[in-house]
Amino acid sequence: MNTHTPVTSNSDASMARFEKQTTRYGSATMAAGLLFSLLGPLYLFFFTDLELTGDMIWVAFLAVAATFGVFWVVEPLTYFPILGSAAMYQAFMIGNISNKLLPAAIVAQSSINAKPGTKRGDIAAVMAICGAATVHLSSLLIFVGLFGSWLVARIPMEVIEVARLYILPSLMGAVLVQAIVAMKQLRTTIVAIALALVMYFLIIPVAPSLALYSTALVVVGSIIISWLVRDRKAHVAEEPATENNIESN
Repeated sequence: MNTHTPVTSNSDASMARFEKQTTRYGSATMAAGLLFSLLGPLYLFFFTDLELTGDMIWVAFLAVAATFGVFWVVEPLTYFPILGSAAMYQAFMIGNISNKLLPAAIVAQSSINAKPGTKRGDIAAVMAICGAATVHLSSLLIFVGLFGSWLVARIPMEVIEVARLYILPSLMGAVLVQAIVAMKQLRTTIVAIALALVMYFLIIPVAPSLALYSTALVVVGSIIISWLVRDRKAHVAEEPATENNIESN
């Protein structure tokens, strides 16, 4: 007789209830955030004398979409396998996903050996984002709100310029290393790095117009090629082990 079945059933039911509630409240929160973000533009359009027209708004929207629209598709596809549905709502409401929230989630999952895409990994991502947001707001309150002007006045301008130049590459490098260590997918890593190098050094110099879409092309290409060259034997071997682990729990 398997004495662990009731515990497993209860945990599955609790996780299903958690996912249902986060989807309900997350969708409502995202809708509210969208509404509040549009209140300012709507006020300018209807209650000011800026003489804005519908054509002007559509032109501006298309200009922004041509530049950033690719991230509307790339970012959800890139972040979801690591963060999960509940943490995705948090991440897109908070912002700074790639340089703050995603690294926090990856470190949390690695610390407890939780594989991304599992229920344990999703819970770890949720807790990590809560911690990252708390630390971020606390540091903003102290180092920006209270001591921001004092610190900026005493930091040499040369140091500020160096920080502006190297802060983004250092953050992206840290995120890349953490993702590689956490995922432990050698083939996928090689494919992604190879495609990025080919895009940057070969394709963009020949076709500069593709620069705006380079990130999307590399992401989609990495997904397709990684799936084609995946280790099918390892995938088949993991399935019986997973079933046995479920039964033993």
